[in-house]
Amino acid sequence: MKLKSKFIKLNEAQRLYGLDKPIIGLTGGIATGKSTVTKLLEAQGLVVLDADRLVKSIYQTQEAKDFIKTNFPETWVNSEINFQKLRELFFHNPKTKEAVEGFIYARLPQAFANAAAQNTKQPFYIYDVPLLFEKGLDQKMDLSVLVYAPRKIQRARLMDRDGHIEEMAEKILTHQLDIEDKKLKANFVIDNSAGMEELAAEVKQFLLQVFE
Repeated sequence: MKLKSKFIKLNEAQRLYGLDKPIIGLTGGIATGKSTVTKLLEAQGLVVLDADRLVKSIYQTQEAKDFIKTNFPETWVNSEINFQKLRELFFHNPKTKEAVEGFIYARLPQAFANAAAQNTKQPFYIYDVPLLFEKGLDQKMDLSVLVYAPRKIQRARLMDRDGHIEEMAEKILTHQLDIEDKKLKANFVIDNSAGMEELAAEVKQFLLQVFE
C-alpha cells in the first residue's frame, strides 16, 4: 500500500522534521473517536505514530526527569514527576508551560526518528497529532485527515464516557479549536457521527481514495 502520487505535495525541506517520505497528519477533537480510527487503520496493517506516546517516552528519560526536578522541584514527588502538579503549574504560570514544552518539543524529532526506524517498510508516515491545526503542523504534512463528530455528539459522548455534567463538557470543548473549523482545514474527513459499522465504512472509503 502506498500513497497516491497526487497526495504527495511536499518535499523534504517542507515536511515536518525534514522527512524523506510523505507524511499524513491524523487528528480529531476530544470524543470524536480518533483512537478508534487508529485501531481500524492498524488492523489494516498500517503503522500510526502517536505524538502523545512520543511525548510520554521523552518524559520517561533521565534527562527529562533531571530537567523537571531541577527547574520545577514542586512537581517532583516521591522520586517521579507528578503530572497533576505539573499541569496545575502550567495553568497558573504560562512561562513554565512554555519552558517545559520547549524542552519536550526540541526532543520530539529524535523521538519520532527512533519510532519510525522500527517501521521502515511503510513508504509513508501516519502521525497522530492532537494539536495538528492548533500548532500549524498541517502545513508540514502532505495530507491532513480529521476524525469528525459534530459538537453536540462530542458533548454527549463526554457526558456519557467521563461522567461530565453538560456545563463541564461544554467548558472542555470551548478550550479546543472548534471541530467545524478543523473540518474546514482538513484535506480529508472521516465522519464518526454514527455507529461502529458506519465508521469502519468511512475508514475503508478513505483508504480507497488515498492509497493504491
